[in-house]
Amino acid sequence: MTNQGGGDASITDVDPLTTSIKIEQTLIDFGRDAEYKKKKIGINLAEAKLLKKEQDILYKAIEAYSGLILANEKLTINQRNLSLLERQVETDKVRLERGQITVSDLAQSESSLAGAQAQFIQAKNEIITNKLNYENIIGKISNSKNLKKTSKSIVSIPQSLNSAIDLSKQNNLDITIAKLELEQSEKDIEIAESDLKPTATLSLERSYSDDLSATYDEKEKDVLKATVSWPFYSGGKKRVTISKNQSLKTRQRLLLDNAIKTNDTIVATAWANLQFSKSFLDSVRLQVRAAQIANEGITAEYERGSGRTTLDVIQSNTLLLDAKVSLSNSERNYLLAQYNLLKSVGLLNSDYLKLK
Repeated sequence: MTNQGGGDASITDVDPLTTSIKIEQTLIDFGRDAEYKKKKIGINLAEAKLLKKEQDILYKAIEAYSGLILANEKLTINQRNLSLLERQVETDKVRLERGQITVSDLAQSESSLAGAQAQFIQAKNEIITNKLNYENIIGKISNSKNLKKTSKSIVSIPQSLNSAIDLSKQNNLDITIAKLELEQSEKDIEIAESDLKPTATLSLERSYSDDLSATYDEKEKDVLKATVSWPFYSGGKKRVTISKNQSLKTRQRLLLDNAIKTNDTIVATAWANLQFSKSFLDSVRLQVRAAQIANEGITAEYERGSGRTTLDVIQSNTLLLDAKVSLSNSERNYLLAQYNLLKSVGLLNSDYLKLK
């Protein structure tokens, strides 16, 4: 073995070592920028869907909470009615012995008592069902009677239909999700079109060789390279992909338009339901007061023997019972209507409700 000068050299005279480092910078890549922006949109879309799920969960929790309170109220109302009818039956038995009423009158009281017992059993079953629903959605509860009742939301609600619609256009999550999905479809078109556009890169590679040969001790080399690529023909596959994504964009545009139109209808319905539930609640409150006064008067006249029959008392008790149950239902419906309006405008979330 000889070196480049013609002298003798052995293979052990050299031990070459080569190292290199390369730095590459993309100058033009339309697809990579669109991919990045699409991922950012995807993060915002995921957050919007999470907020929508939070709204659904919070509304279900409110339904479960108020439903258990309603079940407790119905049980209390039916329990009092049952006790009242038990006392009436005992009183009527005494009045029958005195000849003040007939057997038919007593039978009517006993029939009402049997109906009250059935309603009381139903009310106890509703307690069990609503408690299980509460624990399934919210968590374990030891004493449901400790739940605090309210007929008003813990936060302010829109005071007019126009303000509700304006808020919904800013916060409604269905509209937000539809907008983000449309933006994603636009980025999909950009990504597909980028396959037909040029790309450019610039690279710098530095290599270093040590003990390269018996003659050269070391060697350094720098290579600066610019690369431009542009697909001239790729068949029809990429064109088909672009056409497909354009169709998807049109579909997302239609879905956004529909979400905007549907939003106005949903908010208007929620607002109308709120107004109806409020008016109905006011009416039922008046009904309860009137039924209470009538029941007290009829009962007093019956006990004095002033011409009132057992049927009059039973009918009066029934009207009062129905009015009280209707009041409890109306108070819950009014509460749910307020939160449903907040949900329709996109404000039923932990931040707006100030939940810790």
